Amino acid sequence: MNNKYITISQLNRYIKYKLDNDENLNEVFIKGEISNFKAHTRGHYYFTLKDENSRISAIMFASNTKNLKFIPKEGMKVLVTGKVNVYEVAGSYQIYVNDMLEDGVGNLYIAYEQLKEKLQKEGLFSTAHKKPIPKIPTNIGIITAPTGAAIRDILSTIKRRWPLANTYLLPALVQGEDAKFSIERQIKFAEEFNFDVLIIGRGGGSIEDLWAFNEEIVARAIYNCTIPTISAVGHEVDFTIADFVADLRAPTPTGAAELAVPNINNIKEIIKNLKIRSNKVIIHKLQINRQRLEEIKNRYIFKNPMNLYLAKEQQFDITLERLKTSIKNLTLNKKEDLHKITSSYIFKDPTKIIDNKKNKYVNLLGKLETLSPLKTLKRGYTFTKKDGKVITTKKDLKKNDLLEVEFVDGTVNTKVI
Repeated sequence: MNNKYITISQLNRYIKYKLDNDENLNEVFIKGEISNFKAHTRGHYYFTLKDENSRISAIMFASNTKNLKFIPKEGMKVLVTGKVNVYEVAGSYQIYVNDMLEDGVGNLYIAYEQLKEKLQKEGLFSTAHKKPIPKIPTNIGIITAPTGAAIRDILSTIKRRWPLANTYLLPALVQGEDAKFSIERQIKFAEEFNFDVLIIGRGGGSIEDLWAFNEEIVARAIYNCTIPTISAVGHEVDFTIADFVADLRAPTPTGAAELAVPNINNIKEIIKNLKIRSNKVIIHKLQINRQRLEEIKNRYIFKNPMNLYLAKEQQFDITLERLKTSIKNLTLNKKEDLHKITSSYIFKDPTKIIDNKKNKYVNLLGKLETLSPLKTLKRGYTFTKKDGKVITTKKDLKKNDLLEVEFVDGTVNTKVI
């Protein structure tokens, strides 16, 4: 009677036999979303493929994973080729994946590269446009989803590192068709506040989940934002267009918070060191000034101040005597000059000067009379003028010129014929 019962191993082996001999299951092509992904240290990939209603366990051995052109991630949609079989030990069926492709990523990747190349040529990625992130911000704006790990990580990190900062959440959609408009709107809205820095991002996900941060309107909104921006999208391996445009890229939302604020413990240590250095400088300065004070107090002049007075008194006497001597010599010199002037013959007989000047005047009049043109006219000569100028040669005349001939007793007008 017990012969009709079989063991579990026998049952699993039978099912495995059936699946091995089913041609429809030896090569299947299915699409689904990766979840529970785990990369084994030996190079094998263990994960679950799921759709809206079902799931199946999957394994891809290292001999096949080395041929992949991408790294599978949680939430990624893929196309797989493989064989369905039973793992006898667990009594579970699974798919052994031989090959895997990203589902829909091809077109997205092309769009990503095209937009990246376009914006790079326009200079949106240039470091010349990057604004420095303030070292100690007071007001920090955060654009992300109001729920989820990203906002929790950012807020907790800022509170732990720099609790003095004020944080302001500008909630936005970070996934889906309307996400790009929501993010753009909040970036522009942030301009109305006095933010020192603006963090823009979300947690990890598939390329489709992160696609809002690859949209052109989001990239241009970040580029035109006057507030220094930090992008914090996905995980460390994820790069979006927003990362290239932002003033600073953080590998994760937690990393963005760490880049946005200083560590209060480090600041305390800096202040402590500055205090120690300041005290040393002050003590050193006091020591130098005390030493200088002692040197001044020990100077000869402070120990014997009357000697300074006596020296000045003696110097005053010497200066006074020199002044008296100078005044005396100056007076004598002036008396001698006065005596010379009063002894001059001008003061003794001034008429001689007048006679000398009169004789010189008479001589000059005689010379002037001799050279006077009137003397020439009296001797029968005349002067001929043309246009008020004296003519000295006939070369200066031409026919019909009007001339003035001046005689001793008058002027006659004439014409050249």
